[in-house]
Amino acid sequence: MARTRPLIWSALPNKHKTNMAQRRSAQFIREMITRPWNTMSVFQQDNHLSRVPDHYKKFFWEWKCVKPKPVHYVPTPGKFEQLPNGDILPVQNIPLPLKQPKELHQGIWGGEAVIKGFQKRKPNRRRVPHYWVPGVKNSVVYSEILDRHMTLTVTERTLKLIDDHYGFDNYILETPPADLMSQLALKIRREMLLALEEILQKYEKHIIPEEEAEWYGLNLLEASNKQKLLEEIANQPQPLKHRFRAEFVEYLKTMKQQQQEEKEAAAQEKQSLSPSSWLSKVNPFAKKQDE
Repeated sequence: MARTRPLIWSALPNKHKTNMAQRRSAQFIREMITRPWNTMSVFQQDNHLSRVPDHYKKFFWEWKCVKPKPVHYVPTPGKFEQLPNGDILPVQNIPLPLKQPKELHQGIWGGEAVIKGFQKRKPNRRRVPHYWVPGVKNSVVYSEILDRHMTLTVTERTLKLIDDHYGFDNYILETPPADLMSQLALKIRREMLLALEEILQKYEKHIIPEEEAEWYGLNLLEASNKQKLLEEIANQPQPLKHRFRAEFVEYLKTMKQQQQEEKEAAAQEKQSLSPSSWLSKVNPFAKKQDE
């Protein structure tokens, strides 16, 4: 089949070739907009990577192609900016070129990386190449999902992000792959997802509604105090504005439903009084057809 394709393509008229090329380009553009991960060149080759699942292609695109959150510079908001001399220029938030050494993927650096640039150390000398490396240190983190402590190479920004997410697990699960950047962080995230699935399948039959679990295991005194507290909360005087608001919302819903019913009834009446329906009642041949 593959040998006959060039012969068939050469035998087609130029008009059909143009239409097929336009259709192919339109489909390619549609894929770039809706599912850009399918248009990556690494998945277009004739090998095993071209047959990997679509969700892996999406993950790889989010990891490698999505623009990460700015870390080493502060982006200028807006599309235009005014210089001190009064000139107005378009804003150009160009990300800094980052280098990812192998040590980055052996720890979790919180989106930081090595910056390559130039530095002018003396005013009368030419600038020289320079590398800015983030400060790293070993720290112990705890994962509730995996139930173990881990010694990782992290930065100060990583520890700050863990505190901002209220835990190491939330930081790993909630941060996009492009911002995690590290292969170690992604492997830990994969292990967490598998552990969550295993725990859910293992204890799924024991899951009960929360309102039942709150009462389970209480003795009579605790159950009595809980019921007393619930009744006190339910019998607390409510402001009249809350009651009036609820009644007004219910009134609006009822009025909307009545208006909808009146519109439907008017449409049915108009349809029954239309000339075609009136002629069908008077026409004797229509009655015979119905009989």
